[in-house]
Amino acid sequence: MQTPDPERPPPSGAPDPGVESSLPSVGARVLAFVAILLGGLCGGMIGYSVTDLQCVGDCSTNTALGAVVGAVLGALGVAVIAVLALRAMGEWKTIQAQEADRQRGRNDSRRNPSA
Repeated sequence: MQTPDPERPPPSGAPDPGVESSLPSVGARVLAFVAILLGGLCGGMIGYSVTDLQCVGDCSTNTALGAVVGAVLGALGVAVIAVLALRAMGEWKTIQAQEADRQRGRNDSRRNPSA
């Protein structure tokens, strides 16, 4: 296995060696998944209630369809927000790591003026 040359930048498409991963933590991803499920549950209850209030008589098919449509719409809405939040967290983590690398580089060069 070859060791990376510190003088040569990594090839395009290769991950930055200073940043381990821009993925959000497992806890954040689990929380996002739970939020999507909760959004689907709430959307399903709202869809069921709206359909049930508007229907008179035997409306089991209509209320079930309203619950399914509400659940899907609720889950999709929360999923969009969760994905945007997780991407923003990943971007923020990458920016912080790059700033820390720059700060370390500046501090090292100040300590050793011949570098």
